[in-house]
Amino acid sequence: MDPVATLNQAPFEPVEHERIVAALAHLDSSGLSEADRAQRRSAAASLVSMHLDVDTVVATLLVGVCDPDEPPKDSTSTAPLSAEACKLLEGVARLHRIRWDRLDDEGAEGMRRMFLAMARDVRVVLIVLALRVEQMREVDALPAEAKARAAAEAMEIFAPLANRLGIGRFKVELEDGAFRILEPENFERLSTLLAQKRDERQTYIDEVAALLAERLNADGLRGEIFGRPKHLSSIFNKMRLKQIDFENLYDISALRVITERVPDCYAILGSVHAMWRPIRGEFDDYIAMPKPNGYQSLHTVVIGPRGRPVEVQIRTHEMHRFAEFGVAAHFAYKEKQRGGVVAERFMVLRRLLDWERELLDSKQFVESLKTDVFADQVYVFTPTGDVVDLPKGATPLDFAYRIHTSVGHRTRGARVNDQIVTLDRALQTGDRVQILTHKEPQPSRDWMNPNLGYLKTAGARAKVRHWFRQQSRDAAITAGKDLLERELRRLGLRRTTAKQMATAMGYAGLEEMFAAIGYGDRSPQAVASTALELEHEHEPPPPPSHAPSSVRGTSGLRLDGIDDVLGKRARCCNPLPGDSVIGFVTRGRGVVIHRRDCANVLESPEPERLVEVDWGPDQRQAHSVSVEVSAAHHPELLSRVVKVLTSLGITVRAARVENDGDSDRLSLDLETRSAHQLTTALERLGQRNGIDDVRVV
Repeated sequence: MDPVATLNQAPFEPVEHERIVAALAHLDSSGLSEADRAQRRSAAASLVSMHLDVDTVVATLLVGVCDPDEPPKDSTSTAPLSAEACKLLEGVARLHRIRWDRLDDEGAEGMRRMFLAMARDVRVVLIVLALRVEQMREVDALPAEAKARAAAEAMEIFAPLANRLGIGRFKVELEDGAFRILEPENFERLSTLLAQKRDERQTYIDEVAALLAERLNADGLRGEIFGRPKHLSSIFNKMRLKQIDFENLYDISALRVITERVPDCYAILGSVHAMWRPIRGEFDDYIAMPKPNGYQSLHTVVIGPRGRPVEVQIRTHEMHRFAEFGVAAHFAYKEKQRGGVVAERFMVLRRLLDWERELLDSKQFVESLKTDVFADQVYVFTPTGDVVDLPKGATPLDFAYRIHTSVGHRTRGARVNDQIVTLDRALQTGDRVQILTHKEPQPSRDWMNPNLGYLKTAGARAKVRHWFRQQSRDAAITAGKDLLERELRRLGLRRTTAKQMATAMGYAGLEEMFAAIGYGDRSPQAVASTALELEHEHEPPPPPSHAPSSVRGTSGLRLDGIDDVLGKRARCCNPLPGDSVIGFVTRGRGVVIHRRDCANVLESPEPERLVEVDWGPDQRQAHSVSVEVSAAHHPELLSRVVKVLTSLGITVRAARVENDGDSDRLSLDLETRSAHQLTTALERLGQRNGIDDVRVV
């Protein structure tokens, strides 16, 4: 059928048909060649036959015609490009920018994975595949070099993509079209061999089909029986894999039986095996054990009439739809009138791409087709166009160490998509990454700190740690001491000595502890946490005149074993969950909670009013703390700091900025749920460019 006729007869609502008519008008008036316009019409018609929605069809018609940022409008109809169609066009444009000139085996797989991950919406992939099928149909019109490149891309990238999505009709056409171009001699030889005995083979298939139909009728079974078309590329690959000649292939003659229910598939299999002897090793149960792309069917090869082998495939109608249309066949259509609107219901196949969906109504149709395929990975380009796969959340520094350890050690900066970025920026699929390097290795100890976000991969952190272990012990001791002192200063821990920390952590002396920090074996944050525990040993009391905070009560405290004691935190020291605390019983105001190292506690004249308290089992309640940030003047300082804090789940209750010429001082009142959360925030802020100091006040 003519593509335009197919589009005009598509089962869409009148308003949707108006959008298709408008899209066709924009296509016909575009500057594309007639060949390109014909490809888009034919691709759109193909997707209509696969029951895709109107947004997908319209986007297919307008690929290369419209800018998704400027949707076209027509005076006599609705605008063809909806917001969804614009998103599809953007996805297709993004994928068209990919370089396909690195098609070795490993590179091709990376490209396929990256392609799917970049698409985010499976309909984008379907549009690209439909257009590639149309290109292969007209490939002979291309110059020789372009024709060879298109065939290689079809075989290495797009046919495997179609197979991964289970779209058999696209896979077969792409593979056979590419096979004809890439291996013309083998293609011609196989075509000739199949053609020579086509009439004889058809007569034999008709005979076997009649015998099988008679047997199924006798057994009370129902099934539609067809001859199965041959797939030249598949035949050639099987010959090469099994190292056999064409005459020795079992499945040149083939039948397909389509029935209603899964139990009928196995019953029909029993009838087939009762009629003809099966060949050992030529039976596959893809119903019980589907292929990775979700394909299901029973395959068997038997010795048919006159001793000739025949392959028989048995499947249900639903399985057959999926074998043809793959992801686009996840629709169990059940037309149901709702006020004149046809509701479409469908089931998304659970095996495909690990999707877990339930039956959805037509309003959820679009969302069901969207997926973050390979969501745990990102795929980025090197400057030369190679694809590198990394864990989700990986940074340019992870990328550098993936390229080579020496590149990672010498990293001084990075460009992502031609823009200078910080080394802790999370990479996105499709990014093009360039690493800027020093002449000599200069890794930073901060790279090993997971709270700073420089490295996502443990392997890269291990490489940094190994580098520092190769350096001198004296340098490690000096660096470790500096890191710890900076951490203690940020947290306001001044009472516990380094020697006490070293003893508590089992180190023979200060140098051993400092060296462990310098080598990266122990983080300064872990040592600071030990310092917090050591504060438990101090029991200084507060003065009775101290005014408690008027902020919300702290429930969940435990007083001498009694749970859920109401208390208020003192303004002077702002204790946080995880801090070592002590309570002071006031006259008429309940218990005031102080840190054990609070000066008011240490100097209290009434130590008898001190009581033992701890935070109890629930330490998740938010508590206030004041932080001061000193930095070089920047108009976006506040927004950048707030962005870091909110990304960590910390609430900013108030903020004040004071400017002193070239420098800013930012005072923040925060709500945080733990000392660990606060420590992470202080470390992240301290690493930002232009920030000189961050500390609790």
